[in-house]
Amino acid sequence: MQPSLTAMLPIPLVDLRAQYQRIKPEIDAAIQRVVDSGQFILGPEVEALERELAAYCGTKYAVAVASGTDALELSLRACGIGPGDEVMTTAFSFFATAEAIISVGAIPIFVDIEPATYTLDPAALEAAITPRTKAILPVHLYGHPCAMTEVARLAKTHRLTVIEDCAQALGATYQGRRVGSLGQAGCLSFYPSKNLGGYGDGGMVVTNDATVAEQVRLLRTHGSRQPYHHLTVGTNSRLDELQAAVLRVKLRHLDAWNEARRRHATSYGEAFRRAGIDQALGLPQQRPGCQHVYALYSIRSRQREHLKQRLIMQGIGCQVAYPTLLSEQPALAGASRQAHPWPTATTIAQEILSLPLYPELTAEMIDRVADTLAQAISTR
Repeated sequence: MQPSLTAMLPIPLVDLRAQYQRIKPEIDAAIQRVVDSGQFILGPEVEALERELAAYCGTKYAVAVASGTDALELSLRACGIGPGDEVMTTAFSFFATAEAIISVGAIPIFVDIEPATYTLDPAALEAAITPRTKAILPVHLYGHPCAMTEVARLAKTHRLTVIEDCAQALGATYQGRRVGSLGQAGCLSFYPSKNLGGYGDGGMVVTNDATVAEQVRLLRTHGSRQPYHHLTVGTNSRLDELQAAVLRVKLRHLDAWNEARRRHATSYGEAFRRAGIDQALGLPQQRPGCQHVYALYSIRSRQREHLKQRLIMQGIGCQVAYPTLLSEQPALAGASRQAHPWPTATTIAQEILSLPLYPELTAEMIDRVADTLAQAISTR
């Protein structure tokens, strides 16, 4: 019997073309609306998106910026974090998390992670706090919320600011509240591959603090509230109207897309069990009281490189996020005061592998991924 056409086609890690085809009329109309308006920077589409995302996240304010990285940096500045301040954050994240801390002159203090969720380990966090600590920057990695009850307790005890990195977790909930609403500020990214992704870069700061919101608004426009009158040195971090219009369309679909991601994550687990490899792989977990949104579906294996190569050979997309701890990045050499290891993060970085996961994924694709992994494991 000849294999089906689907069995022969590549399976990308993310398929933005498939997403576009499903909402093409809505997207095209939104783009045309902006082009017809002739207004392209910080106009009514941006203002509407800010209102809609504040409501979605459960915050009073939302301020659109040019990227998720800018959201982190401007939040830190708006919260008064600067030169010499220590900021506690995870050892295992994308570079931008630490880059933002360095950019404001602060010192990143890297903390080990929990093996189940890959997010900040509260015990390690508590042990790392010093009199110089001014903030905690938890990362809701891969779409799973951090242990925010413990983070909030430590922040209250030590009078620390909490700025959430929600770049991979928009829509995730912790004890019934959406991430981004749990600290002084939450930072969103609209990079195209995110659960809510634009057609270019973009970001947002969500907050319940009027002062933080106003300060971010000031900083994003060269420190100016009126033309040619600059109150402070800011930057150029404005979201385009075209991006805002696209994101407003996609926001209407976000909950359904996140639910599809959760279904696919469950289907992966079932497919691995049918293939007899569920015990050979470290599968993603969801803690009680949390709702995962699976920006990435990441498994663990000591055979990571072997599995990765077999997937690639079969035309199946995969990604190692992340192969290097932040503390080991050349650009951060000497940036932190620490010199001790991060054992859990080190192990995860050696074993982690992300598989295709997006709303348009099919059951046949999931089975093909599972079968490919099963064959790779059996031939090792």
